[in-house]
Amino acid sequence: MMRERDIEQLLVREVRKNGGRAYKFISPGNDGVPDRIVLMPDGKIYFVELKTLHGKESALQHAQRRRISELGQIVFVVYGLKGLADFFKATGFPESSDLIAAIAEKMREEQA
Repeated sequence: MMRERDIEQLLVREVRKNGGRAYKFISPGNDGVPDRIVLMPDGKIYFVELKTLHGKESALQHAQRRRISELGQIVFVVYGLKGLADFFKATGFPESSDLIAAIAEKMREEQA
């Protein structure tokens, strides 16, 4: 299973490859905010919370996600590599989605 920080590094790498930036989101006094703010070259901004495949969103993270969503912002909770592939597919970057899906498939095969 891939660690959260490895998933985060892959997110950052693929966002940059697509011409965007994935800034670490640290907001003093506001625990539970998503891990990254992703800015893509098409002008879209996404807040991304990263989890391992079996990770759980805390109640505070859920509350922060709801607050950000209520302000009209798009927030993704990404679970594992499949979730990361889904993120890139949903945001219009199918090549990154396909690459990450292939990485996930290779890892499954190696574990079998």
